Amino acid sequence: MNSLHLPFLTEKTINDMQSILKSILFGSLLPIAACNNNGEQEKKTVKDPLQQYAAQRLAGYAPVKLTADLSALSEKEKQMIPLLIEAADIMDELYWQQSYGNKDSLLNSITDSASREFARINYGPWDKLNSDTPFIAGYGAKSHGAGFYPADMTKEELEKSDVKDKHGEYSVIRRDSAGKLIAIPYHQFYQEPLKRASELLKQAAALAEEPGLKKYLELRSEALITDNFKPSDIAWMDMKDNGLDVIIGPIENYEDQLYNSRNAYEAYILVKDKVWSKKLEKYVSMLPALQKGLPVDEKYKKEVPGTSSQLNAYDVIYYAGHCNSGGKTIAVNLPNSEELQKTKGTRRSQLKNAMKAKFDQILLPIAKDLIDPSQLGQVQFDAFFSNVMFHEVAHGLGIKNTVDGKGTVRSALQEQGSWLEEAKADILGLYMVTKLVEMGELPGPIENYYTTFMAGILRSVRFGAGEAHGKANMLAFNYFEEKGAFVKTQDGHYKVDMAKFRDAMNGLSNLILTLQGNGDKPAVETLMKEKAVVRPDLQADLNKLQQKGIPVDITFEQGVKVLGLK
Repeated sequence: MNSLHLPFLTEKTINDMQSILKSILFGSLLPIAACNNNGEQEKKTVKDPLQQYAAQRLAGYAPVKLTADLSALSEKEKQMIPLLIEAADIMDELYWQQSYGNKDSLLNSITDSASREFARINYGPWDKLNSDTPFIAGYGAKSHGAGFYPADMTKEELEKSDVKDKHGEYSVIRRDSAGKLIAIPYHQFYQEPLKRASELLKQAAALAEEPGLKKYLELRSEALITDNFKPSDIAWMDMKDNGLDVIIGPIENYEDQLYNSRNAYEAYILVKDKVWSKKLEKYVSMLPALQKGLPVDEKYKKEVPGTSSQLNAYDVIYYAGHCNSGGKTIAVNLPNSEELQKTKGTRRSQLKNAMKAKFDQILLPIAKDLIDPSQLGQVQFDAFFSNVMFHEVAHGLGIKNTVDGKGTVRSALQEQGSWLEEAKADILGLYMVTKLVEMGELPGPIENYYTTFMAGILRSVRFGAGEAHGKANMLAFNYFEEKGAFVKTQDGHYKVDMAKFRDAMNGLSNLILTLQGNGDKPAVETLMKEKAVVRPDLQADLNKLQQKGIPVDITFEQGVKVLGLK
């Protein structure tokens, strides 16, 4: 069964799909008589279609051993790592609850080993990189509210309620004994596991020798049991000389597809590459000048981006929770708070070893199959690294507040905000690369960056319509195609027209910034329905990639043993 792309699934559609699959392949559900070498009949059972689907999709994840050079870390820093991993595993447990519910009850109910492993990768019975398609019998469409809201709650009911924390980042919505909606803070709802995680961070802080890291861990320990994350976010931004880092807590809001309000738990454990990080420092100071040159009307670029932001490179040694589900994150831009972004800037963290794994195992094989041979040599890791890096930097460009008093872009666009913000970062990242090459601040030629960006789109559109980054890349692909920025050759390869690629980059930048500045949610919804979709010709190419065994993403073998620690 080829990879399905089902962008707007209803529960009825999914159930009908499952019924059709089962009826088509019904014979595969029954024992089949066959003769062995002795002429005797044997009974063989073929997997049901959902199990076939899970096995095929599981094969699209390339296993990667997540290691890094730890020689620059002190002995005490190495002793901290097992404690941080244990705390990260608690974030993993909490994310399971937010994404699905009881992890053990689901996994123990699945008898097919491939389906069980695929459920583990997706933190539930829905395929995150294929529009949340269910792959376990008995499950319909995933609730847009995931585990943050009651399954029977409507948006209208919440809006009409007297709940004070309707759209809080750190609370769940539940019903009391009378059926009335109430908000429960995370630190109360997940009290016991958060206490354990907090204690582990305290133990790690006691081992920390670098003052900035010690302060951050102490404050983050407190934040987990109070939901007051601002002091620890500030301490994290102030921390500059650490070799070891950990990002931990409820951070991103993508899992809440109802409002994009509530944050999901996750953790990264990182080893800083101080040499690479030093090279990247200069680019942040250029943000104000680059903001002024954005290809959009003046009122949409009046905000002045902060220059206190940091650009660092890391090797990641552990993923847990949201960042480990489905497609693996290869760069991080935090904190998300608009207030802190204005006062402290952000830290853009490039996860170098994970990025290289995706380039080698996914992007390069895709390019060899789909990029025109005359341009294949322009697909380079350095260009991929820069495109991803400036995607994160570009979150700091553009506009954070609407121009007509609708509040922040995030509050005005609600559930439509995340995917359009990712699209903005994609396209403004490419704009930054273009300008920096012209200024001589990045090595050229620009053709390397454009062709690698094109190959990157073909990699990321495979993430599906159920994921913000996938939607963003679908928009870019369809917009660029309509503008003639690339053509499909007679032999089925994609060939970039460099001049039209630049024009399309500017045009899409203008469109996105205008929509954000206007806070025009209906227009963004229309754009998503019309252009954030995979059309048949592209889907046929994506199916070929799967049939050839080119991975969609990676999965990690990770932990203390993999790192060679006790």
